[in-house]
Amino acid sequence: MSKKNIVNTIDMFRKAQQEEYAIPAFNIHNLETFQVVVDTAAELNSPVILASTPGTISYSGGDYLVSIGNAAAKRYEIPIALHLDHFESFEEIKKYIEFGFKSVMIDASHHPFEENVKIVKEVVDYAHEYGVSVEAELGRLGGVEDDLVVDEKDAKFTNPEQAGKFVELTGIDSLAVAIGTAHGLYKGEPKIDFDRLDEIRSMVSIPLVLHGASDIPDTMVKRTIELGICKVNIATDLKIPFSNAVKQYFTENPDANDPRKYMTPGKEAMKKVVEEKILMCGSNGKA
Repeated sequence: MSKKNIVNTIDMFRKAQQEEYAIPAFNIHNLETFQVVVDTAAELNSPVILASTPGTISYSGGDYLVSIGNAAAKRYEIPIALHLDHFESFEEIKKYIEFGFKSVMIDASHHPFEENVKIVKEVVDYAHEYGVSVEAELGRLGGVEDDLVVDEKDAKFTNPEQAGKFVELTGIDSLAVAIGTAHGLYKGEPKIDFDRLDEIRSMVSIPLVLHGASDIPDTMVKRTIELGICKVNIATDLKIPFSNAVKQYFTENPDANDPRKYMTPGKEAMKKVVEEKILMCGSNGKA
């Protein structure tokens, strides 16, 4: 049965937890990247989350993205969630919930614990009235994602005991954890604190989210899924092959000017990565 419209993440996460796989969340930026993700997810019969950062919303327009998302949901028989990623403003989140987003992340992780709880609880109380699922972050990832820049010295790992209290006080639907991943590309080999993740899982029953999963070996990501990660965020791993393929096309065709032609190699290169990440998460065939 077709879902007909974009959905929140609650049902897809519940199934993922029960069957021990994860839902891939791909950062998209425009129609072309949106098409690649949903077309590929549909081919592999995978539920999927399309994540939009504040920078993406500013570039593409939240109303346009919701319209594309609903068109995709009507076209395909898979659950499609459209997610606000790393939003820090409650007023902005309210605005895009009104536009039709069904999944949001309020990122107040740079505030002290009590202030983080207060801000997140306010968003949860509002969002749940509209059937919108809420993700929040405890701890802080380093690295760069769009306009979000966190220096390594400001990165903090998630405290397992605090995580249990945070979930209880806020009522969030999923928790993003800081266990050694980072946004963007890694300067050295990633060091994931699997023991910390295992301890967080023992304190928290709701779905856990892995941010900064680009540039991490598949074996490491699969291990985090075994330990309770239900959502895996992918951004940088998509942008690089897309842009490289477009640049190569212009190198070989310097007089090209038709977006339909020079965007196509980028979409094809990105599609291969989307396929790999869906298979890595084990969500293929789970729609």
